[in-house]
Amino acid sequence: MRAERPQVKQDRAVRTRRAILEAAAVVFEERGYDAAKLTDIVKLAHVTKGALYFHFDSKEDLAQAVIDAQVSMHAPFTPQEFKAQEFVDIGMIFSHRLRHDVLMRGSARLTLEQNGRELDRAAPYQGWIDLHTALLVEAKERGELFPHVDPSEPARLVVGAFAGLNVMSQTLGLELDREVSALYASVLPSLFVPAVASRIDTAPGRGGRALHGPNEADRCDCSSPQPPAPVSVAVPAPRSASQPAPRSAPRSVPVETAAIG
Repeated sequence: MRAERPQVKQDRAVRTRRAILEAAAVVFEERGYDAAKLTDIVKLAHVTKGALYFHFDSKEDLAQAVIDAQVSMHAPFTPQEFKAQEFVDIGMIFSHRLRHDVLMRGSARLTLEQNGRELDRAAPYQGWIDLHTALLVEAKERGELFPHVDPSEPARLVVGAFAGLNVMSQTLGLELDREVSALYASVLPSLFVPAVASRIDTAPGRGGRALHGPNEADRCDCSSPQPPAPVSVAVPAPRSASQPAPRSAPRSVPVETAAIG
């Protein structure tokens, strides 16, 4: 019997590890760290327990790998005319990916949780802060940022505000993409010179357009064991012209715990 080639074995190992990570993300997102069971992860990933323990030493090790995946998944963005637009795009792309990328959602849930205190949750926050800071430093060098602005301060502010918006949106049933859009629209005038701030696209849906292009904003950007839950929208009943317009109800969205770090 011919032995399996090393490259084939390596490719299969990579696919198996990815399947385990994605299955773990699903379970961690749904149940949290404490309630998640390795038996459920193994079943969802369609692997054996031996395969899981080949790649991960324990439940803690697997959860840490899901958290760390967020750092390596910093969304690639297309270079823009202004660094200010790139500063906005990384957050808008993150908001977009939270709808479609199960690994991102699972990582975000674990990052926000207080359970599993032995897990290191600092790296995602610091990674996002560093990325924002680097873009703001470049923006300042190009004259886009006001001279008095210290790039590290708004970087921390935006990352922290994003995390809070995720929690608030999930609790109140708000649409995260619109809240993030409002965040950037509010902070840009205090950071960037008017000639730049006025030309930055902060509209909802910017993340999908920046990631996939203007005609593919809603395309899912990654595979996952389960498709994202559909978004339901309350549709008002028809009314006559004489009836007053009812107050609009907020959009109903799937409950997702997510952070930018």
